[in-house]
Amino acid sequence: MVIAILGPTASGKSELGLALAERLSGEIVCCDSMQVYRGMDIGTGKPTQKEQSRCRHHLLDLVDPGEPFHAAAWAAQARTALDGIHRRGHTPIIVGGTGLYFRALRTGLFDAPPPDPAIRARHQAEAATLGVSALHRRLQGIDPEAAARIRPGDLVRTSRALEVYEQTGIPVSELRRRAAGPPLPWSVSVIILDYPLDKLRPLIHSRVDRMMGAGFLAEVETLRKAGFGRTRALAALGYKQLGQHLDGLLTLPEAVAQTKLATSAYARRQRTWFRREEADLRATAPPDPDVLARDFL
Repeated sequence: MVIAILGPTASGKSELGLALAERLSGEIVCCDSMQVYRGMDIGTGKPTQKEQSRCRHHLLDLVDPGEPFHAAAWAAQARTALDGIHRRGHTPIIVGGTGLYFRALRTGLFDAPPPDPAIRARHQAEAATLGVSALHRRLQGIDPEAAARIRPGDLVRTSRALEVYEQTGIPVSELRRRAAGPPLPWSVSVIILDYPLDKLRPLIHSRVDRMMGAGFLAEVETLRKAGFGRTRALAALGYKQLGQHLDGLLTLPEAVAQTKLATSAYARRQRTWFRREEADLRATAPPDPDVLARDFL
């Protein structure tokens, strides 16, 4: 069995993961696209040394900020980590908010053809005259599996699935299956923390304030002095805004405020992503780890 705890930033995934790991003899596999970078500790919410001493953590500090890293590489290393955890007789607990990485592990990724503006414009015109439901019915005839995952009123995703079929002649569900590789040999129980934004925002603000108190600005200065200032990694939430402060473009209060705003916007996108993810439990309030542990046992 594999347990996955997913959700937006500041929703308490790490705390719940640690609590379950201690109750279930677990090891944590971190599913975070920024925590793979060495030296990016405070701003990514990377588990502290004290937290890591409570149970074994995997897939942290894999590369320097200037090195490329992607979802497929994470998924390959995650499979290796999961296999090792099972061989040790422990419970793997995936914890994180990078939905693309989790999807790469669970269902695989494929190289979709690039968007075709002409096809999209045609679909938009058809939706305006016939309704989005007509496009969705067409998709049901071509790819019922994809249509079942897409709401009938979702023009963007319906159009994309039709677009891929028109470009390749192969249903997008089949392309995903071909790219997925061998299925995971373990059952996966997914918990998604799906708190409303009005509850998340104060948690995000408090989290940013704690990061600043823990030395986030000094961390950014150190990374920039090491030559990583222009890397893609240093354009991440908080790192970008504090970098702009160091460049004299923002005052420190402005940088902190913009970090909070940008993080809230990111949490909104994460919630949208995870609404499309299948879940065994979708929690709108913090779950009780004792109850969850009893259920899993």
